[in-house]
Amino acid sequence: AADKMNLIPQDFFAELCEQIIQHLNHKIPGVNTAELCQRIQTSGIEINVGDLAKIANIISFLFSTAARNNLSTEELVATLGNAVSVLPKHAVQVIRHVWNEQGTSISVSEDARNMATVGQFVDIKWKLGVAMSSDTCRSLKYPYVTVTLKVADPSGQITDKSFEMTVPQFKNFFKQFKEMAAVLETV
Repeated sequence: AADKMNLIPQDFFAELCEQIIQHLNHKIPGVNTAELCQRIQTSGIEINVGDLAKIANIISFLFSTAARNNLSTEELVATLGNAVSVLPKHAVQVIRHVWNEQGTSISVSEDARNMATVGQFVDIKWKLGVAMSSDTCRSLKYPYVTVTLKVADPSGQITDKSFEMTVPQFKNFFKQFKEMAAVLETV
């Protein structure tokens, strides 16, 4: 992953680090590596989402471990210098700067450490479609609903999960959401 870190310009790497800090502070649900990767690729750098996600996981682990151990900026940089001599110089500079500015703000409470690792819902999109025909059936006229959920997994990576439902399945799905809303009103 260190060789891929060399590819990422300093400003994009700084943005990645900032987003990771915000995620660790529970200010944003996760790091949208797909969107950031697309912007990096648009600037002419060849990197894929998988590699960027690995880098984000490494930096997230680094920051959360440093927070858990209450490391100062100097201790973090010294640890990086001893353990990971392959890190690009610009990456170490960005990590130092971001940790110096915002590292102390990361709160690692016992509740957060013991919390179950589940994803966090970010957004939902849906669309209604009609399948008109296929190569095996000339006339379908079959309505369906496509739902796309945007979810941040426990490491902070934001992914899209899509599925299709028939109209009766969607009506049941909607009914369950209404039931959840009714229960939430009583809380």
